[in-house]
Amino acid sequence: MEVLKGVLLLGLLSYSCGHADFFTSIGHMTDLLNTEKDLVTSLKDYIRAEETKLDQIKVWAEKLDKLTNTAVKDPEEFLGHPVNAYKLMKRLNTEWGQLENLVLKDMSDGFISNLTVQRQHFPNDEDQTGAAKALLRLQDTYNLDTDTLSKGNLPGVKHKSFLTVEDCFELGKIAYSEADYYHTELWMGQALRQLDEGEVSTVDAVSILDYLSYAVYQQGDLDNALMLTKRLLQLEPEHQRANGNLKYFQYIMTKEKESNLSATDSETEQSSKTKKKGRPDDYLPERRKYEMLCRSEGIKMTPRREKKLLCRYFNAKGNPRYVLAPVKQEDEWDKPHIVRFHDIMTDEEIEKVKELAKPRLRRATISNPITGVLETAHYRISKSAWLSGYEDPVIDRINARIQDITGLDVSTAEELQVANYGMGGQYEPHYDFARKDEPDAFKELGTGNRIATWLFYMSDVAAGGATVFPEVGAAVTPKKGTAVFWYNLFASGEGDYSTRHAACPVLVGNKWVSNKWIHERGQEFRRPCGLSEL
Repeated sequence: MEVLKGVLLLGLLSYSCGHADFFTSIGHMTDLLNTEKDLVTSLKDYIRAEETKLDQIKVWAEKLDKLTNTAVKDPEEFLGHPVNAYKLMKRLNTEWGQLENLVLKDMSDGFISNLTVQRQHFPNDEDQTGAAKALLRLQDTYNLDTDTLSKGNLPGVKHKSFLTVEDCFELGKIAYSEADYYHTELWMGQALRQLDEGEVSTVDAVSILDYLSYAVYQQGDLDNALMLTKRLLQLEPEHQRANGNLKYFQYIMTKEKESNLSATDSETEQSSKTKKKGRPDDYLPERRKYEMLCRSEGIKMTPRREKKLLCRYFNAKGNPRYVLAPVKQEDEWDKPHIVRFHDIMTDEEIEKVKELAKPRLRRATISNPITGVLETAHYRISKSAWLSGYEDPVIDRINARIQDITGLDVSTAEELQVANYGMGGQYEPHYDFARKDEPDAFKELGTGNRIATWLFYMSDVAAGGATVFPEVGAAVTPKKGTAVFWYNLFASGEGDYSTRHAACPVLVGNKWVSNKWIHERGQEFRRPCGLSEL
């Protein structure tokens, strides 16, 4: 493994950060699974063809074995029979040639052709890296230790799976390629433990220790890095890089001891504080609060506030459609006021929406706050499609339902957006409305700001996938057939910053949602402007 120029490990792998589309959608992952199933069928056909060919060769060999064993006992008497002499000539002139053709016949053509055709749809290095990062993201968000994840002990799983030493080693390498030494140590350590426990692997301890010792060193744990390097040298005494590292680590430790002897107690304490290990620095200041809410560990509402949250039959302010058949409405949170509507979308409607959306699913985009241009972002990992009301009566009916229940005009709303969150799928904390520093965010639409959000849940999620509001501590769990609704703007038109929300990563299962972003234009008489800012 050529890792280092000089003494220490440097770059191992080079992966570019890209779209990594496959793992973001269960629909596309299902296609890949079906492709793999087809390839397995093709492979088994090839094996059967090879077995049939070998059976034919075996029959021929056994027949000739008996014949030649008899013939060589008394060759002259055997060949004295004119039929035997003729058949010997025939066998050697034609039959052995036929056997040669059978042996040389390539039975793999069908399988290789199928594999070549399907390979163009396979994931690439970029997709594999994206899936690995998704796994690391799940580990962090849901506080999963490597052993739990490696053994597949996740809530709600039906098909338990586990990670091999090779799998753990690859995860560690991908983390290393991102200079993420925290996760490198976790997964190289897990690979080493599984190897020590006796798991048979093509990866050896030397390769693991090579990465692990450097990852530990990079996090300031010099003692452990030295111990791991010594262990590596016990296995391979001539390891050039490890010998260089050993001398370097010993030199650094000597210098530190000398420095500590001359330093004051406070300076020594401050020096030790700078060497704390942990997750890499994060750009998201509310990361800890967001992840706690995803784990249902957020701030709980006081009993007094909770008593004010009610369930009711809602007739949409006397809307004729719902006077005799009101909908079930439940308060999820008070400020901002988030309501959930139960049994608001039928299974048949859900399947129709998914059917229409699946062929169009593409990596979800966000509006660049500076340019207004739609682009992909690492903090929004899902696939989405847009559906118009004129495409199918079901979409038109859903749009009408949203308008009737909210009392808002949806003719100026954006089309129905359908999103599918697959492995590790998420949308980190964001606002649905445009802030004052984004005056051109929805300029092209010409319908004003996003006044409200309507969100359908079109699937249950086995674990994870909640919609959380970090500013206030609210967490809304997905429930198939329900929808949640909230206003993004106050009546004055000012943005409600408490509506900052996120879609937590899907831990187990997959998540289908569809949402309608309703805009200001057309609401002038449906939701009159208020005189106060709030």
